[in-house]
Amino acid sequence: MDRDHSGGGGEDGGENLRQHLRTHTSIEKMVSIDDLKQIKLAYDHEFCTYVYLQYEAKEETLRRSKTAAFVLPAKVKFLKRGKPVKRIHLPSNGNVVTLREDGTVHFWTPELNLMSKKKVLPERTVIRKPKWATDFVPMPDYDKLIIGTASREIQFYELSSLEPCCQLNELETVPSNLDYCSTGSDECIIVYGDTQVKYFQSIPAIVSSSAHEDSALVIGLFHPSTYMQEQMIELPKVSEKRKSTKVPQKATREQTIFTVPKGVMTFDFCEKQNLLVTGGMDTLLRMWNRHVPKRPRGILKGHKAPVSYLCISSEEGHIYSVSKDKTAKIWHIKDETCLFTANPDASNIRGELSACLYSSAVKGLYIAADSLALLSLQTKPQPKGNQILSHEEPVLCCGYSEEFKQVVSCSQGSVVKVWDVETGAQIFEFGGAHGKSAITCMAFDSSGRRLVTGGIDGCLKMWNFNNGQCVKILKKDGKCDQICDCLYLKLHRKAFVISVGWDRRIDVYEDFKEETQMTQRPKPSWQDDERNGHRDDILCIAQCPPHHLATGSYDGEIIVWNVVSERILCRFQIAQPTPPQPSSSFSVVHSTSVLCLKFLKTRAFVPELSSAACLLTSDSTGYLHFWSVLNGGNFVTSFQAAIKKLALTSDDSVLFASDFAGFIYAFNIKQYALKPEKNPPEKVNIWRAHTNNISSLKIIDDRYVLTSSWDFSVRLWSIHGEFIGTFGQNEKWSIDTPSSWKHPSQPTLEQETKSFLKSDEATNEKSESDVLNNDSDPPMTNLEDGPSSSWWLPEPGKRQCRPKFNRRGLRDYLTFEDFNFTLPTIKKPDLSKVLSNKADD
Repeated sequence: MDRDHSGGGGEDGGENLRQHLRTHTSIEKMVSIDDLKQIKLAYDHEFCTYVYLQYEAKEETLRRSKTAAFVLPAKVKFLKRGKPVKRIHLPSNGNVVTLREDGTVHFWTPELNLMSKKKVLPERTVIRKPKWATDFVPMPDYDKLIIGTASREIQFYELSSLEPCCQLNELETVPSNLDYCSTGSDECIIVYGDTQVKYFQSIPAIVSSSAHEDSALVIGLFHPSTYMQEQMIELPKVSEKRKSTKVPQKATREQTIFTVPKGVMTFDFCEKQNLLVTGGMDTLLRMWNRHVPKRPRGILKGHKAPVSYLCISSEEGHIYSVSKDKTAKIWHIKDETCLFTANPDASNIRGELSACLYSSAVKGLYIAADSLALLSLQTKPQPKGNQILSHEEPVLCCGYSEEFKQVVSCSQGSVVKVWDVETGAQIFEFGGAHGKSAITCMAFDSSGRRLVTGGIDGCLKMWNFNNGQCVKILKKDGKCDQICDCLYLKLHRKAFVISVGWDRRIDVYEDFKEETQMTQRPKPSWQDDERNGHRDDILCIAQCPPHHLATGSYDGEIIVWNVVSERILCRFQIAQPTPPQPSSSFSVVHSTSVLCLKFLKTRAFVPELSSAACLLTSDSTGYLHFWSVLNGGNFVTSFQAAIKKLALTSDDSVLFASDFAGFIYAFNIKQYALKPEKNPPEKVNIWRAHTNNISSLKIIDDRYVLTSSWDFSVRLWSIHGEFIGTFGQNEKWSIDTPSSWKHPSQPTLEQETKSFLKSDEATNEKSESDVLNNDSDPPMTNLEDGPSSSWWLPEPGKRQCRPKFNRRGLRDYLTFEDFNFTLPTIKKPDLSKVLSNKADD
């Protein structure tokens, strides 16, 4: 920056800056040098704050890219009483094998379903002491299983049948730990010791640990014995002659000794990162370069009990560790930080820890205590084919700021992203907006400069969404229920933020221009709301200038309010489905819920149109209802279309609606529902926008359609249904240049869509219900039975509204797959009837 224009440089600099201010800001009066310095300081402060927030947001984005967590609680398989599990292994067939101290071998599926079991060690007799198993290891190349015993034996069994083959006996020490490695054709190495011992072929070396501080870890290069056939004795001969067969060991060529306080209990080595990690009694994990034993390259602190197991995963860049108190942790290798901690209260792992194993195939930790448990890693669903993602989680809402010409989208993972509508490029993002809670709704203030978000944590937050700064928190005292919808209302000279949700009340927060407190409480509830308001959870809200609101609830009730008088203007009740007859194939009837509300603002409260419909509602049974609100209100008409979200052009002539399968419909309603109707309105266009439930549907400047979906994407379309692009794609578009759009190509959709568009050529027309049952959703991977706060979607199902503690989760309100309604058969649209210009209308 030129010094003269910076406000510095003495009198000359001040005069130049004054001249600059006169020229560019029309400041006529002279300002002093001190004033200019104050202006510069204020500018510098704002600039530094802006840079800091930008840097903080980038750090947050990087941090979220490294996020890792276990699914809690763990999947637990309770074990029958008996001896503890000594070891867990995963043979090449993908199954899980465990060995208990009494010699019982169990085979499990990866999901911990028991396949078979067999006790291989003999029972105790009058003349024979019982044998105890110490460790085991599979030999998949030879279809063998090796078991060590406390009788200083190593026994070999057929892996498939667990029939005995041969054994090594009268060893010099008890084989408390075994390891096996195939080194080539018909060659392998078997290592045993009375402490933890492993053979790493990549070095190659044998690594062993002990509780002695001066030799806590030793890396030694050995010549293994090649006289295995001389050491193996058939089992019958062993029982008769009891020959001693000592295994000779060659001399040590090289040793590297690591000194660790209180010794080493567990370790692992990764050749790819040249990383050796140890853990022990002092609760610390130490990271070493194997060639530098004098000093660890890093120390990981966090465990409160001795570390009994650890594993390095080079693919993910993580270290997994488990301590004696059954606490499991995930560590980031590069940053040397703890990413996640699963304590036993959260994982439900009980009893004394006896064995652990990390599976890279299953991506989870198997832990044996009183039960056999699987702590699965949370995995993000992957898109099918070449599907482009806007978020890494389902997108639950989106909106458009006309002031900045930007699109803002919010996800289930509490991430807010800002996009340039003219190019599709991402401008900014920030995470943890509502902690770990999903963002369920959003709204802009009247200027379009501030963003209001609501979440399942029961809080509303107001943001400067261009830098991720939280301006204000709006919430009730005490425990807050989930917020389902919100809006920003300008009334005369005052402005309000209004929210609805599971607390069944309308919460009103005044947006003060001068507000010093960070947290703001709502105004007292309307008396009419407390006495005569909704009896069930409120799912949606809509406004109609100058001062009217409509709210819809889970039990199908719609109430129209006067904001000024705070009184009910009229109310409606959607009829519940008729109970099925005994001969019907359906046995369960669910209640009707209001999913979306929209006012026809050009008709609302116009005396000449008192009998015309001016309020639209969609419900969970698939019906779209039209209501008049003057003179006490009245039902006008309805038709069935499986509609969920609604959007209107500015003149209320065209209704855009979305369904549960990702389709968008355009209806001509310019002259519709002025009186009772027998037929549905004219359908002028239809296209499939997403492969899953559409969560938001917005009209931008009567020229574009903005959509977001549970399929992780946010997309932009022309008003005629032409595909412009997916926010987040590599290629940028120019919104005013149709040649830069994706049209006529379409997003990556499933084969059902192609068949749907060709349905008029087939003899049997394809119904939309066929599309609802397709496999186009991203795959869900979940091995746990309990609740989860994971990236994948919760199981769909009806939201239980009474009693309140039966609530299940966010998607219970957003998915109604179990409701009784029949979807209409839809033919290929007549594209010649696409929306025309308003002038033609």
